Amino acid sequence: MRRHSKKTLISMATKKPATDYSESSIRVLKGLEPVKQRPGMYTRTENPLHIIQEVIDNASDEALGGHCKNIGVTINTDGSITVEDDGRGIPVGMHPEEGVSTVEIVFTRLHAGGKFDKGSGGAYAFSGGLHGVGVSVTNALSKRLEITVWRKTEDGNGVHNLVFADGDVIEPLSSAPFERGGKKNGTRVTAWPDGKYFDSPNIPMTELQRLLRSKAVLLPGVTVTLTNAKTGDVQTWRYDEGLRGYLTEALASSSNGETVIPLFEGAQYAAAGDEGFAEGEGAAWVVAWTEEGAIVRESYVNLIPTPSGGTHESGLRDGLFGAVKSFVELHGLLPKGVKLLPEDVFARVSFVLSAKVLDPQFQGQTKERLNSRDAVKLVSTFTKPPLELWLNQHVEFGKKLADLVIKQAQSRMRSLQKVEKKKSSGVAVLPGKLTDCESSDITRNELFLVEGDSAGGSAKMGRDKEFQAILPLRGKVLNTWETDRDRLFANNEIHDISVAIGVDPHSHGDSPDLTGLRYGKICILSDADVDGSHIQVLLLTLFFKHFPALFKHGHICVARPPLYRVDVPARGKKPLQKLYALDDGELLAIEDKLKKEGLKEGSWSISRFKGLGEMNAEQLWETTMNPDTRRLLPVSLGDFDHGESSARFNMLMGKGEAAARRAWIEEHGNETEADI
Repeated sequence: MRRHSKKTLISMATKKPATDYSESSIRVLKGLEPVKQRPGMYTRTENPLHIIQEVIDNASDEALGGHCKNIGVTINTDGSITVEDDGRGIPVGMHPEEGVSTVEIVFTRLHAGGKFDKGSGGAYAFSGGLHGVGVSVTNALSKRLEITVWRKTEDGNGVHNLVFADGDVIEPLSSAPFERGGKKNGTRVTAWPDGKYFDSPNIPMTELQRLLRSKAVLLPGVTVTLTNAKTGDVQTWRYDEGLRGYLTEALASSSNGETVIPLFEGAQYAAAGDEGFAEGEGAAWVVAWTEEGAIVRESYVNLIPTPSGGTHESGLRDGLFGAVKSFVELHGLLPKGVKLLPEDVFARVSFVLSAKVLDPQFQGQTKERLNSRDAVKLVSTFTKPPLELWLNQHVEFGKKLADLVIKQAQSRMRSLQKVEKKKSSGVAVLPGKLTDCESSDITRNELFLVEGDSAGGSAKMGRDKEFQAILPLRGKVLNTWETDRDRLFANNEIHDISVAIGVDPHSHGDSPDLTGLRYGKICILSDADVDGSHIQVLLLTLFFKHFPALFKHGHICVARPPLYRVDVPARGKKPLQKLYALDDGELLAIEDKLKKEGLKEGSWSISRFKGLGEMNAEQLWETTMNPDTRRLLPVSLGDFDHGESSARFNMLMGKGEAAARRAWIEEHGNETEADI
């Protein structure tokens, strides 16, 4: 079993024949070896920027806690990169549990660091590091890494040095007295990224500049400096006025012209005793609407840039929509027949959003998208009332904004009407089991093909009836790989699917009529078990074989419901939590994280969903159907051409291919990689 403090990754030998599969075929990778073997699991491998960002993030966390006023990054002439701060300095004493200096643990152990200390008085109550792999990955993927820590210890020493090569200590920790007139506190890390792990060894300067400037924006009063020793260029950022000045500068540089309303800014954080959120959680934001020009949108979680957005941006969208909608309705500004949607309000908005989340859950190690479900409610709750109040205090500007969003809604409705006119006038009788949605806009509409009538009932109750339709399926769908097209409709389930989506069966290379398509997303929703996976395969086979155009245009998706729910009791700043895990691996990760946070094993309870039918409507909506918090995977053919894919499908799904399947499994079974 995996324990995050000592990661073990087992990979089976890949090129031995099946007869050579023996005890010696198993390799156990310890320490930092998993990172070296599979760097893409831990960082972006296009270039070394992300592993340097991990060091910058540590310095930023010190500044976020009020312990650091200067962060400097230097591109050295030998290709190394130095990050230095004047924070408290990484602790250098012996770790009470591990018997090794703490600074060495930070750079050599996966899932170790102050960011797991979330209790009262924790080192980093609000940090970007959930996974705890951070600078240990920087060390693993660097040819050499040097650390200097300025921190006074009990023996009177204050300057501490440690050197690694390829992740291993080559110069053990040494300590000396402070230099006269020298630095008294802080950390300096110099890394030489190993080019063999990256597509390019060069750090993109534009991205690095953007990253450092964003740190200065989000840390008012902190000076951030970038020095390029190769060219002699020095850039310094310091934004005492914070988000407002940053967005004003960004809008000016993108030639947006004048905004519809003056910049709306605000900040709100939960106080002690808040029933819904932990103390200190909240957000700061600045928002502007423009009629034309480029849109500027940047979001952060605990100073970590989230270029792919996430649940905090969804919360901002919901908050802005709620405030604008309330203002429009209060003043009777909405024309008859026009219905506002969140995208109408969000279409022309520029913003900078900085959220503080006590325990952020990111999508993947690179932290580009926030997945924390509570962040939607957090940001929405804090942004809606201030904007609604402001609009009603500045009615003239509020009406200008209302005019802009109403024009967006009218434009959207006109484009929808054009699509409607192209549709055939002949309408097929929709299946009786189909619970349809209200909207006819296929850019929004979603059809969920749900396993079982029981789950279908929960989905009907939990869905957003505006744009989500439900079609429950009984049992397992027919394996249609070898079924002729003219025999498909003999199966009631397949007949209902085809009629519901509004597209007739066709073959690869055909040019089917898609004007009757009724849903932009066709989502397969089955149990999170083996039977559910089998149903997914059968439906994917149906679409690949008989509806390939839906694949080609990106209409097919797979919903990922959780297998487990973990109920965590209230503790310290954190209220009662409900966490969800997709599988055993995620459950193990959640339990390991809870232990790191100081909870005793057994203090939380685990529920296993035997099937979707056991989930109530609220749970199904929150985990699997809500666009803001679900995990919905679009399905595409990737790099395979249709011929290659067809051959593979034939081997996997053909009724007379049992021998070929057995041979394929025997040949490739040893290539299985298990992260356990």
